[in-house]
Amino acid sequence: MFNSLLIANRGEIALRIVRACRELGVRSVAVYSDADARAPHVREADAAVRLGPAPSSESYLKGDLLIEAAHRTGAEAIHPGYGFLSEREWFARAVRDAGLAWVGPPAEAIAAMGSKTAARQLAIAHDVPVVPGTTEALTDAIEAARIAQQFGYPVLLKAAAGGGGKGMRVVREPGAIAGALDSARREAQNAFGDDAVYIEKYIEGPRHVEIQVLADTHGRCISLGERECSIQRRHQKMIEEAPSIAVSAELRRAMGAAAVRAAKAAGYVNAGTCEFLLDRDGKFYFLEMNTRIQVEHPVTELVTGLDLVAWQIRIAAGERLPFTSSIDPRGWAIECRITSEDTANGFLPSTGRIDYLHAPGGPGVRWDSGVESGSEVGLHYDPMLAKLIVWAPNREQAIARMKRALEELVIDGVETSREFHLRVLADPEFRRGAFTIQWLEERLPTLLGTAASPAAIEAAAIAAAMIAHRDRGGVRGAPPTAGGVAERAWDRMARIDGHRA
Repeated sequence: MFNSLLIANRGEIALRIVRACRELGVRSVAVYSDADARAPHVREADAAVRLGPAPSSESYLKGDLLIEAAHRTGAEAIHPGYGFLSEREWFARAVRDAGLAWVGPPAEAIAAMGSKTAARQLAIAHDVPVVPGTTEALTDAIEAARIAQQFGYPVLLKAAAGGGGKGMRVVREPGAIAGALDSARREAQNAFGDDAVYIEKYIEGPRHVEIQVLADTHGRCISLGERECSIQRRHQKMIEEAPSIAVSAELRRAMGAAAVRAAKAAGYVNAGTCEFLLDRDGKFYFLEMNTRIQVEHPVTELVTGLDLVAWQIRIAAGERLPFTSSIDPRGWAIECRITSEDTANGFLPSTGRIDYLHAPGGPGVRWDSGVESGSEVGLHYDPMLAKLIVWAPNREQAIARMKRALEELVIDGVETSREFHLRVLADPEFRRGAFTIQWLEERLPTLLGTAASPAAIEAAAIAAAMIAHRDRGGVRGAPPTAGGVAERAWDRMARIDGHRA
């Protein structure tokens, strides 16, 4: 086991890794920007190193500073958490070349799964079902129209290097494909520096179900079951569950086996997640592999009894997995992402000081947070404040427990998504499990009880313009001077940089 480990992240995931280190007897080294100097993860770590100013481009995204901090503090390994540099092949390689252990998959595995087209090719070669589509980037609109005609409309254009819905367009008729391709390419180039776009058949009304895998350096790879991640808004997950109400034991085994095949094909080591679409007929299709720990990993921990972060560190230190087969879930877990957003006003970001925070407790309740009373919620990072996770023997009891926990939660000083989550939990369709990836977007007017105000619509438009300005090379790390609500909108847009799963 390592003596010391540097955590190349912030917020709740950094604090989560600090706790795992403490239980393993590993000295933890935190890093921080000026905005996070008083953050809980900095205080709780055994040592801490300042990286630089608040913008992530000048702090958490500076790989050379992170490696230098590891050497300076005697850390033997680097854990990247999720977001920031966690899925950057070059950083994993630089850490390894610097003589440090990387708590994650090999750089080669990150590269193999980093391109969606390459991942599709790998999946097809190893008998992992994928959505019908191309395995190479489109050359032009003529080719796109020909392939779309072959698959039949609707089709989906997707950025090869994409994520979070960027560079993605649904095309329902032939006349729209040329414009959609141009738009997807521009957005992909701005977001990822790569305008490669491919095409696949659009699956109507699917669920988003993902499989957690663990693989060690000794050739063993196992599935830890599925997570239901269909409750999404603008391709961002908001509520996750384990297991999925739509997955039988037989389907779980089939999806788990496919995920293990994909992971082994990529030479995968450590914790990873294979994402699938599950259609109405029970057929599943590989989407991509997330080569890191997921935001929603706690629901898997609660239904398996495993500490995934601790196992990440153990595997990086060379330990063998003691399990000989995949692990079936026990009970039911639900996670709600608590964000600093005004959900009743178009999900506008809310910034300021948390005057008072009371975290829920009691049987089966877990609170993973990177903030506390007195914390400042600023403009530089993702708006997720914390994750509230519950476990119960079955789904009905888990929903009741989550409702109770949300009602106990108090956060004064900023608006949060607490009330929104309560509304979702009370919805009859959610309680029946009758939802798809599109369900939340379609249900929003009913859940919120009102349409977004003109001010919210105007602010959202300003925020979109600000993002376009930044992605074209404008001001980095801070919004152009637009004033008021538009500046506050900058905070939520940090997710475009991939700071959240």
